[in-house]
Amino acid sequence: MATEAGQLVQDGAWEVAPEDAELACRAAEDLAAAVGPPARQQELSGLERLEHLREALAVLALTTARTHGYLAWFLAGTSTALVPVLRWRALTAEPGRSFGTVLPSAAELTDAEEAVRHLRSALAGIAGMADGGNTAAARNPDPLP
Repeated sequence: MATEAGQLVQDGAWEVAPEDAELACRAAEDLAAAVGPPARQQELSGLERLEHLREALAVLALTTARTHGYLAWFLAGTSTALVPVLRWRALTAEPGRSFGTVLPSAAELTDAEEAVRHLRSALAGIAGMADGGNTAAARNPDPLP
């Protein structure tokens, strides 16, 4: 999806408006705050990692609600790709009493965190493509330490 978004901008099909660029920039910053660098995430418990991933989904939902057009479609698509996070649980449960949730593996948590980091980079890139690159994301394209 990030490749498609970049291609739409490059082809001129998606002219990123300044307000979309600022929204994308804020979303990128909020995603970076939700899911930090790999080393920091690895230090957290499974419960904390899951909380951070759900926070990232909340960022996407709130950002999608504030926009329309290409940015909204992009965010909706990325949210859909992260839907498995909503079925994960970090606590044990008796069979049939967990609403169909499952325990994620460490690899699944890591994959989802990497997807959020990739999305953060894509949003920062989208933000940098508007208004001659005068957005905060263009000035600081990689806020993750």
